[in-house]
Amino acid sequence: QKLSRRQERKEQRRFPKWAFWLIVFAMVLQVIALIPRTFSIPAIDFLITSAKLSTQADIQAYKKAVVVIEQEGSRGTGFSISEDGYILTNAHVVEGSDSVTVAFKDEGLFNGIIVATYPEIDLAVVKVNDSNDFPYLELADDMNLSHQEDVIVIGNPLSFRGIANEGQFIGPLQLSNWDVPVQMISAPIYRGNSGSPVLNEHGEVVGVVFATYHHSDYGKVGLFVPIDYFHIIYEEIFHFKDAK
Repeated sequence: QKLSRRQERKEQRRFPKWAFWLIVFAMVLQVIALIPRTFSIPAIDFLITSAKLSTQADIQAYKKAVVVIEQEGSRGTGFSISEDGYILTNAHVVEGSDSVTVAFKDEGLFNGIIVATYPEIDLAVVKVNDSNDFPYLELADDMNLSHQEDVIVIGNPLSFRGIANEGQFIGPLQLSNWDVPVQMISAPIYRGNSGSPVLNEHGEVVGVVFATYHHSDYGKVGLFVPIDYFHIIYEEIFHFKDAK
């Protein structure tokens, strides 16, 4: 009886190894098949590019000033433009709300009050508390980019945070629903990149990303509002700040 039990156990253990590895192989194939549904190949590419760029000390410093802006049902990007907590972003990122949640990389979460919105150029300014310790990005005096000049975009695309990517400046585009021209770049832009700063080779902000566009000649491009437009409205927004 003992012998028969041993034989029975032995037979139960005789699960062929080839069948085990066949099951493992099938499971791996299923996982691989799911990857394109979650991340496109270009999306994987931008993660690799971001990882390489983020090894640079200047990129690491820029990322500290780029924030996540959240309100109910939406998430976008913004960036600090002063040490006392002024944030520049897109008007559509904060649309429909008087306040938003602002998340800095190192400083943490803050409540942000919407100071001003300019839907006609899709820009908005948000103010967090009066601390004077926030990292911030320098603004260029004007866009002043040449065709195919390299630029850096830092933002929060898809479900990621603090993604740095590179591209090239293409040139102006006149949209039918805009009174002024916007600008095009070849950098990969995804949902969540709205409000991302476009940086020139000196690390100065030359524009604010607000959309993507399918161009007949260049394919999918990113669109940004040139920083020149912000300078035009700067005094109107900050006159009360300078008067303190």
